[in-house]
Amino acid sequence: MFTKADIEKYFLAEKHTGLLFLIIATVAILLALLFYFFLKNNFYKGAAIPLLVIGLIQAIAGYSVYTRSDKQRIDNVYAYDMNPLKLKNEELPRMKTVNKNFSIYQWIEIALMITGITLIFYFKSDEAKTFWLGFGIALAIQSILMFSADYLAEKRAKIYMEQLENFIKK
Repeated sequence: MFTKADIEKYFLAEKHTGLLFLIIATVAILLALLFYFFLKNNFYKGAAIPLLVIGLIQAIAGYSVYTRSDKQRIDNVYAYDMNPLKLKNEELPRMKTVNKNFSIYQWIEIALMITGITLIFYFKSDEAKTFWLGFGIALAIQSILMFSADYLAEKRAKIYMEQLENFIKK
């Protein structure tokens, strides 16, 4: 049975995931700056680019999820008792969109992972192309982190959406 505690649990997990993304983003951005400005060889300059770009994406996504989770949690807990139609008309369609978007994100992350791994294998023995080796390693690592986080978030979102659907049917 779907309860207010389930809503609380889902949005608190989302908030914690947002915070984790912010921490990972901060580390990635700091590493990118360290690599680019202080280590200065081609390998680290190559690694700095995906660390910075994907780190910025992680920071934006993490901040967005972290800052909106409390309001969504409060609004939906309130709607559970006071306006269950809001859960049907707003929250359920939102969750369907969220779950659809996870599929898109994961395909992009898989493509980036494959690109990174391909760069690693292609340039691993070429001393003249260490920039691309560094780029590939950082791209693969960042893509794997993003894919893993999105996979877990998608599993959580599907469970929450199923609970919502069952609640609405009653």
